[in-house]
Amino acid sequence: MTPLKRLRRYAVIRSLFPPTTLGRAITKLGFVQADPIRAPARAQDLTLRHRVVGYQAGDLERRYPKLDIEEDFFVNYGFLPRVCHELMHPRSPPAAWRVSTKKRSQELLAFVRKHGPVHPRTVEEQLGHGRVTNYWGGKSNATSHLLNNLHYQGLLRVVRRESGIRIYEALDHPVRSMDPASRRALIDGLVDIVVNKYAPLPAASLSELVNRLRFGAPQLKSERKGAIDRAKARLARARIDGAEWFWPADEPVGRRPDDRFEGARFLAPFDPVVWDRRRFELFWGWAYRFEAYTPAPKRQLGYYALPLLWRDEIIGWGNLTVRNERLDAEIGFVAGRIAEPELKSALRDELARMIQFLGVSAIGRTPAWL
Repeated sequence: MTPLKRLRRYAVIRSLFPPTTLGRAITKLGFVQADPIRAPARAQDLTLRHRVVGYQAGDLERRYPKLDIEEDFFVNYGFLPRVCHELMHPRSPPAAWRVSTKKRSQELLAFVRKHGPVHPRTVEEQLGHGRVTNYWGGKSNATSHLLNNLHYQGLLRVVRRESGIRIYEALDHPVRSMDPASRRALIDGLVDIVVNKYAPLPAASLSELVNRLRFGAPQLKSERKGAIDRAKARLARARIDGAEWFWPADEPVGRRPDDRFEGARFLAPFDPVVWDRRRFELFWGWAYRFEAYTPAPKRQLGYYALPLLWRDEIIGWGNLTVRNERLDAEIGFVAGRIAEPELKSALRDELARMIQFLGVSAIGRTPAWL
C-alpha cells in the first residue's frame, strides 16, 4: 500500500468512528457544519447519521435543547460543544455600528432579557424595525438582521427552533483575560478543534482552515499566523508525493494497516471526509463540486450530489430524492458503471439505511442494474 493510500485509509477510519450517542458524536467531531437544503435531508443530519446509533433526520433539531451544544459560527455555521463555543467569546462585532443601530440593538437585547426566549416574530411585532439592505443587495427584515448580529456577538444564543425558526434567549459570557499568553492558548485550542475534525490535512488546507477562524474568533485575528506556525511544530507530519501533511501527533498512521471502513455510504457534501476539496482530489484523483447554486444546465453531477464512499474510496455520487414517501436514487460513477456484486449489495444496504433515516416508506426508482 502506498503512503498516500495508507493516509487516505487513516482519514476515513478516524472520521467514520463507530456510531455512538448524539452528544458524544458531536463532542468527538468538535463541529458539525449546517446547511438548510434538504436533498434528501439537511447536511448536519446526513453527517450525523453515520456516527450516531439509530439516528433519524431531524434528531439534532429535536434534541438540541437538551444537549450541551450551541449553534454558532466556527469555520462555517453549525453546531459545536458548548466548551468549544466558549473559546470564541466574547466576540468583537463584525463592523462598527452606527449610533442608531447600536441603540436599537440595546433595546432589542433588553427586550429579550425581560421576556426570556423569544420568536423573531414577537420581537418584530413589539419593536418593528422595518427593512434593511442585506449582504446580497436585497431587502431583509431589520429585526432578524439585528438578532443575527447579537447572536454572532454572543449576546444571544439559540435556545431551540420552531418550524426551523431560531428562538433566542440572552446570554452572558464571563470576562476573559486577553493577555498575549491567553490569546495564544485560545487560538491554539480552536486550531486543535479544526485539526481533530479535518485531519489529515495538506499544509495549504491547514492554513486555509486556520484563516477561516476569522469567522469564529475575529478578535484573535492577529494571532492566526503564529497559530499556524505553532500547529505545524506540534503536529505529526509527512511529505508524500511533494505535499506536506499534518495530523494529531498522538495518532500513529498505519498502526493497523489492514483496517478499513467497510460498506458503501452516501456522504453529505460537507462531511469531514470530503469537505476539503483539495484533499479530496489528492486522495481520489477527481474533482467533486457542490452544484446546488450552479445553474442547472452547467451541473455535471447534480443539484445535491452526495459523494459515494465504497470502503475507503470515493467512486461516484448519488442524487437522492423523496417523492410520495418513496426514495428515488440516481447513481453515477467516476469510471462508468460498476457492476461488482459486493458493491451492489452494499448499495442496497445503504439505501435501506437511508429510508430508515428519512422515515419514508420504501425505495422507489433506482438504476436498473441495481
